[in-house]
Amino acid sequence: MNIDWSLLICAVGLALVFEGIPYFLFAERMPLVLVKLAEQPPRFLRYIGLVAMILGLLIISLGRSLIM
Repeated sequence: MNIDWSLLICAVGLALVFEGIPYFLFAERMPLVLVKLAEQPPRFLRYIGLVAMILGLLIISLGRSLIM
């Protein structure tokens, strides 16, 4: 298996861009959001993480199907 390192680096960069958008656009509200997230039970956070991973995989699958 050959890894396309440039694609991997681009993907990490894009993930950082998307991670930074809420902090840039909603800088005043983010501390409150983070406090509310910290107050949530671990089960809820795991559910949110699972949903995010599934959505990410679906987007990747869609993107790959459009390329081929």
